[in-house]
Amino acid sequence: MHLLKRPLSILVALLLVGYAAAAAGMFFLQRNILFDTVDTGNLATAGTLAIEGSTRIVIKTSDGEELAGWYLAPQADQPVFLFMHGKRGELEQRDERWRKIRDHGAGVLAFSYRGFPGSTGAPSESGLHLDAFAAYNWLRERHAAEDIVLHGYSLGTAVAIHLATEVPASALILEAPFTAIVDVAAERYPWLPVHFLMVDQFRSYDEIQNVKMPLLIVHGNQDKSVPYEQAQRLYARANEPKTFVSMPGSTHVSLVQDGLYSHIWSFLQQVRQRMQ
Repeated sequence: MHLLKRPLSILVALLLVGYAAAAAGMFFLQRNILFDTVDTGNLATAGTLAIEGSTRIVIKTSDGEELAGWYLAPQADQPVFLFMHGKRGELEQRDERWRKIRDHGAGVLAFSYRGFPGSTGAPSESGLHLDAFAAYNWLRERHAAEDIVLHGYSLGTAVAIHLATEVPASALILEAPFTAIVDVAAERYPWLPVHFLMVDQFRSYDEIQNVKMPLLIVHGNQDKSVPYEQAQRLYARANEPKTFVSMPGSTHVSLVQDGLYSHIWSFLQQVRQRMQ
């Protein structure tokens, strides 16, 4: 009996050490996991365009960072989107999105968060909020608030929600949103105490109730990255006027090609009619 206890104790000790090492590794590498800043399209190179026909600009933040941005001016009486990207950025790979905006006559300002291609600094939750505010201010120098649409995708939905609690705009669009990034992490790593480990938690569920503008949430029911149920919970928490669009068969990355913008144009038309 005593002979069995010793190997068992060693095994338990090894498991505990392994678990502690894994938890420590996740803690120290969490921002590398959360923010994928790899430059996939040479966007860090001056002059490289993420959006065909756009103008590359530099946006200065209140804490001294410089962000790469790409601005496409809208046609008369058309909205301009402030687009907040997901964890990977990859703005140059969103050509179908930009084409749909351009073909409609709308405008857009897309920008790289701090630490992402073309921008200085290192990403963090508080830093991304400063970035969005700076980008919004750049737009407000050129457009009225009622012409600006805040649009967040994936990680960018949390950035957009926070911004919507601080500034006026005509509407807020959330594409594949979550209740909190820490909730997503908890589903992926149920064996880790992520609510205690994560520094950047992006708690959209806590902030959505403070949004006071028309809201559109769009989510695919085959999304394997962000649970569909989290979008439903976020919607239930939000204030009116609000619209929820469920896209059957759509994944986390297929919403644009599956018809997202037909829902966006319809929603914005309704918003405009309310404003008249």
